[in-house]
Amino acid sequence: MAKGRKKRTSQEKPTLEMTPMIDCVFQLLIFFIVTMKQDDILANLDALRPQQDDSPVVVRKDPLTVLIGPRGFVFQGAPKTEAQLEYSLKRIAKSDPNTTVIVKCTGDSPHGLLVRALDVCNKVGLRNLSVFSM
Repeated sequence: MAKGRKKRTSQEKPTLEMTPMIDCVFQLLIFFIVTMKQDDILANLDALRPQQDDSPVVVRKDPLTVLIGPRGFVFQGAPKTEAQLEYSLKRIAKSDPNTTVIVKCTGDSPHGLLVRALDVCNKVGLRNLSVFSM
């Protein structure tokens, strides 16, 4: 038998310590997560994007104001019926459909009048709308 070698007895069983191995695995896991390079997902999407609209935009400097009170509509300082309001807005929409319309409601105006005014604007093709409550 060789010198310096111990004879193993049957009672001694080798043990494997798990704590240092778990520490090593977690350190490797953290290292790989931190050093991993992520691809930019949005750069790899093959999506069709809309083309830029180069048409000139005509912006009217003074917006139109429709006042809605408890008794009806007031447009350009004069009381109007719904049909008169539609006729006036239709003429304006033909010349410039990008005109801004400001709809102002008083505190005591019925909600139904606001809905009808917005419906009229939609019907004649005016889409730039702002609604204010006074």
